[in-house]
Amino acid sequence: MQISANALVKHLSGTPSPVVVIVGDEPLAKAESLDSVRQYARKLGAEERTSLLVERQFNWQDVTQFSQHFSLFSSHRILEIHIPGGKPGVDGAKVLSELAQQPMPDTTTIITLPTLERESKNSVWYQHLQAHALVVELKEVVVTQLPAWIKQRLAQQNQLTDDDSLVFMAQQVEGNMLAAHQEIQKLALLYPTGEITAAEIKDAVLNVARFDAFQLGEAMLQGDSERTIRILQGLQDEGEQPVAVMNPLIWLIRPLLRIKQAEAQGENLQSAMASARLFGDRQLLVKSAAQRLSIRQVEAALQKLSEIDRMAKGVMQGDAWLEISRLCFGLARIKARTR
Repeated sequence: MQISANALVKHLSGTPSPVVVIVGDEPLAKAESLDSVRQYARKLGAEERTSLLVERQFNWQDVTQFSQHFSLFSSHRILEIHIPGGKPGVDGAKVLSELAQQPMPDTTTIITLPTLERESKNSVWYQHLQAHALVVELKEVVVTQLPAWIKQRLAQQNQLTDDDSLVFMAQQVEGNMLAAHQEIQKLALLYPTGEITAAEIKDAVLNVARFDAFQLGEAMLQGDSERTIRILQGLQDEGEQPVAVMNPLIWLIRPLLRIKQAEAQGENLQSAMASARLFGDRQLLVKSAAQRLSIRQVEAALQKLSEIDRMAKGVMQGDAWLEISRLCFGLARIKARTR
């Protein structure tokens, strides 16, 4: 049986599930699903948890041996089998099929898998899991859906805010649910139940250090090269990670590109601003930057940020911090050269 992560707790409260398969890569949903199944098993009396990591030299006999031994200290056990590569091999396929069709007695077995390719989804072992086990499919919340997701999570802690602030938070974390979750938890610690103002949201989300990436983007778009250098150095000194710096930069440059494209096509800029959800200070900031930066420069900046993202994640060679510094200082200097 296959269900969504949102339906897991309700399902476990009413239906016995000796084998639960968690499939997907979204870290927050995976962590919360694991925690829900562990709590379910503990209610059944589980006091022991064994975790097995399936790597290249993994011996599937370890699972068979586990099934042949009984707990000395509790009436129920938890066995976790983590398969990060998504391919159990010939021996593993046989064991997983047997587990699905004949669950271990007095044991809640949790199997975690990444997002699977078509070949694995069509395999016999996975078909057996789908037919006989509880399969929890993890899906990432797309950026356009994230404001509603944040709103729902805030409601769970009896807090609310306006729609623009929800969009602001979603754009700050760039679709990262785990980062969004951490910001929501922070709001619960900082503010009482009830409505949180836009200013309070901004202070909580951005004010995590003496320098923040939003200040960097602001200085860059204002053409203030000295302040840009100062903030860049401060962020590095405070140990900020390149990925955390890039997200707010992307959040500023993407709508700037939309405005430049609208300008090139002769569209009404005020309507374009509203469409890009630019209001107040951000609208003035982007307007100022649009007057001194060409559409080609903005497109190149966005492309460069994409490359830096791959550097920061180890997918592409290069010094992410060095490239961020070059990009931000280069854009900030353009204003001085046009005077």
